[in-house]
Amino acid sequence: MDSMKKFIAEFIGTFTLVLVGCGTAMLVGCDSVNGSGYILTAFAFGLVIVGMAYAVGNISGCHINPAVSLGVLITGGISVTDFIGYIISQCLGAVAGAGVLKLIWSLGGVTDQTGGLGSNGLAGVNGSAVAGLIVEAILTFIFVFVILGVTDSKFGHGSFGGVVIGFALVMVHILGIGLTGTSVNPARSIGPAIFAGAEALKVVWVFIVGPFVGSALAAFCYKFLASSKDA
Repeated sequence: MDSMKKFIAEFIGTFTLVLVGCGTAMLVGCDSVNGSGYILTAFAFGLVIVGMAYAVGNISGCHINPAVSLGVLITGGISVTDFIGYIISQCLGAVAGAGVLKLIWSLGGVTDQTGGLGSNGLAGVNGSAVAGLIVEAILTFIFVFVILGVTDSKFGHGSFGGVVIGFALVMVHILGIGLTGTSVNPARSIGPAIFAGAEALKVVWVFIVGPFVGSALAAFCYKFLASSKDA
């Protein structure tokens, strides 16, 4: 029962992330030249993390991101069984969030400024999958590295953790939106891609592989540095 509560919390958190983050991107666009939509989208994703950290963090840890769950798994924070349950719940939440956005936009006749339900793409790196992988791996490394440090019970930052993590997500979005749309979260990419069509699905693997690689590197690096501090 406790595991099921965690999975439900992860579903709700990821649903909210996609609904608010991608929904904001769809409304305001992500044009770095005009700027305002770019910044609003970055803050929408970050503020969801802040809110959900305090809403479900005490239940599931508020991963709401398979890459984060991988990092926590590698550092020993969750079991393999919970890891699998988390990923399934996160992906289902992302699909549900994207589905609700699709429904609202279709029924309301609202214009999607991104043209793809806020899905990720490679236009900002001229279609280069390699460049996209590098961007996503590095940004996810930074994001997960911050999370592991903030949530480490030996060296963490207590009640301020949710704010720090939320602003870390804003930070990586500010750089990454113009390059890949910023995923750093496979579930967040899978959900919108399912409804956005063939072009988004064709490149979604970049936003699965890149974040997982970046997260694994962050976890192993953090384990090494934290163990050195213990010594």
